[in-house]
Amino acid sequence: MKIGNREFDTKHHTYVMGILNVTPDSFSDGGNYDQIDAALFHVEQMKKDGADLIDVGGESTRPGHTQISDQEEISRVVPVIERIKKEIDLPISVDTYKSEVAKAAIDAGADLINDIWGLKYDPNLAKVIAETEVACCLMHNRTLPEGTEETGTDAGKLMQEVMADLRETLRLAKEAGIRDEKIMLDPGVGFGKTCEMNLQVMHELAQFQTFGYPVLLGTSRKSMIGLTLNVPVDQREEGTLVTTVMAVQTGCGFVRVHDVLKNKRAIQMMEAIRDAV
Repeated sequence: MKIGNREFDTKHHTYVMGILNVTPDSFSDGGNYDQIDAALFHVEQMKKDGADLIDVGGESTRPGHTQISDQEEISRVVPVIERIKKEIDLPISVDTYKSEVAKAAIDAGADLINDIWGLKYDPNLAKVIAETEVACCLMHNRTLPEGTEETGTDAGKLMQEVMADLRETLRLAKEAGIRDEKIMLDPGVGFGKTCEMNLQVMHELAQFQTFGYPVLLGTSRKSMIGLTLNVPVDQREEGTLVTTVMAVQTGCGFVRVHDVLKNKRAIQMMEAIRDAV
């Protein structure tokens, strides 16, 4: 898969997408990198630690987040994208589900659009991606039915629904003219799912390979880990590393993480064991 000027061999290797939240209210690092110099310093460090690409987010997508205007999101991400593009040689992903933000980000130099709604929120986004020929990450998401938190969902039924939802996303991509080689998929851990559902999705992670597209896993510091281990957000790295090892085991092409160095090392160790002959 080509993202920007770089080829990613996702059939044989798991790559690290480093998270850069230029937001005041993200669940893990909100307010840490919303000043451009701090953001650039953090990107430089992530590159040194082994990041293969950077995901820039201008609006928090944590549960209960406050949606901001397109213009405010653009004002947060575009200056950072321009500076990264000018000063740091890494492909840039932008975490947005809005077509106007995507347009501005691509004009500023973004190489990939990371859409948490899988082309189902903004009907114009698929067209923007197709016309600009950037890569895209299309994530599974949905609104939880009322009462789901209490009742849970049968694992088999859940996976049927998730896979069907992703097939619909792929239909929208195909209709818009997005080429297959520009697409990766994200099972959407932490989005529209209870903790139990997220664990079920992790258990069935290998199923997502049946689509034939690179898979990105984004679990870093998420509530699934916090609830399972009963730890706060700043103590979730061990849990994150376990999911990264699972990503390698099941053939995921990318992991999206906060702590680049530790996850890079986990991937390196796991791949050495896997490939030992």
